Amino acid sequence: MQWNGHSGDAWTQAQDLLDALFRPLENLLVAPLTGGAVLDVGCGTGGTTDAAARRLGHCTGIDVSARMIAAARARGGPATYLLADAQEHPFPAGHYDVIMSRFGVMFFDDPVRAFANLHRAARPGAALRCVVWRSAAENPFMTTAERAAAPLLPGLPVRRPDGPGQFAFADPAVVTPILREAGWAGIDLAAVDVECVMPATELTGYFTRLGPVGLTLAGADDATRAAVVEAVRPAFDPFVHGDQVRFTAACWLLTAHRDPS
Repeated sequence: MQWNGHSGDAWTQAQDLLDALFRPLENLLVAPLTGGAVLDVGCGTGGTTDAAARRLGHCTGIDVSARMIAAARARGGPATYLLADAQEHPFPAGHYDVIMSRFGVMFFDDPVRAFANLHRAARPGAALRCVVWRSAAENPFMTTAERAAAPLLPGLPVRRPDGPGQFAFADPAVVTPILREAGWAGIDLAAVDVECVMPATELTGYFTRLGPVGLTLAGADDATRAAVVEAVRPAFDPFVHGDQVRFTAACWLLTAHRDPS
């Protein structure tokens, strides 16, 4: 599993950068929290979980990546972390008041089963709040590296729009039936566009470690890596503004609830 291999390592190494980059999206989930038991699904290195725990005094995060859960636990905050698959973990029934996720629910092999399991874990009336990516076309920054590197990396993984992955929840016509079949009600996907910023000095490290290009370069020789950097870095010029990289994260704020009865 990639999350217990290169991808898990890359996200762990980039923990501080990614926490800062996606903090505006973290705030969409954490700011409305007022209390109760909260579960953060696909919590990764725990940035959102830790923010919720600081706000409420406690939060539980769950992720399949041993590397990322170890990094999350190393934060030393009041959150609790579970190394498990939310698709099948035996959560206490009817326990959580809020189930949330920042980019953690698009990777389930069986999303109906996963969201049904989360539905069982939610108390009657509980809220579901997830930030997920809209389409690749609406997020050109996210595919710039692979488009520019493709001629040099014939083994580059191909994104599957109909399978688990970053853009799996891009289409509301796909997402809504999944949640409805899993038992959730009041389903809504509201478009949110958030400006994300990183230091320009971090850009090369970002695209050589993360995403399909980062995954492929993990096994590449130095010459290939240098050729990819030379080809890909200029492709990001439209996003570079002085000493900053800025792009718009085009997302859905997905909300639903478990019926009170």
